[in-house]
Amino acid sequence: MSELTDDTYQTVASASEGLYKEKGSRFLSFVYPVTSVEAVKSIVEDKRKLYHDARHVCYAYRVGYNGEDFRQNDDGEPSGTAGRPMYGCLLSHNLVNVLVVVVRYFGGVKLGVSGLANAYRQATEDALKHNEVQERTVDIEVEVTFDYLYLNEVMRIVKEMKPEIQRQQFEMSCRLSLSIRQRRVEALRTRLSQVPTLLFEN
Repeated sequence: MSELTDDTYQTVASASEGLYKEKGSRFLSFVYPVTSVEAVKSIVEDKRKLYHDARHVCYAYRVGYNGEDFRQNDDGEPSGTAGRPMYGCLLSHNLVNVLVVVVRYFGGVKLGVSGLANAYRQATEDALKHNEVQERTVDIEVEVTFDYLYLNEVMRIVKEMKPEIQRQQFEMSCRLSLSIRQRRVEALRTRLSQVPTLLFEN
C-alpha cells in the first residue's frame, strides 16, 4: 500500500458482497462506492425493500475525501453492536466514499453483544475481501472562458499540464471545464491567467 498524500484517498473499486453465518443467523454484507449521502440513502432504502423480511438492515458509511460525513446505524440491534464494528472496518482499511450494508436474518439463537459485534465485523470484512482498494486523487474542477483567438494558446497549456477536459465549447467565446488533482490547481490557474481575455468562472 502506497503512502497517501494530502490529495489522495482510498476507496473501493466497485460493489461487492459477503456472507457470515453464526448459530443459524445469516449476515449478508454489501459494499458500495458512494460519493454522496443521497446515494447512501437510496441504496439503503432499496435494501430495506428487497430484504423486507429480514430482522435488521444495518449500515455504516464514510463520505468525503476525509470521511467528514459518516454514520453508524444499528437498526434495532443493541447499541454499538452493528454500525460501530462495520464503521471500524472502514476506518481500519482507511476507506472513504464507501457504504457497507449488512442484512441479518435471525437464526433463533441470540449471539450476545460481543458475538453480534464480531458477526457484523466479519460480514463486512468478507465483502471487502471480495473488492479491490483503489487509491485516487482529489480532483478540482476549473472552469474558464476566453476568446476564440487564444484557443491554441489555451490548448497548449492543457496539453502540457494534462488536466482532464470535462466539458468544452468552442465558439467566438470559448468555454472549458478542466479537472486536475488538487496539488496542481494553483499551477494550472497561474498558467491560464497569463492568457489575455481569459476569465475564471469559479
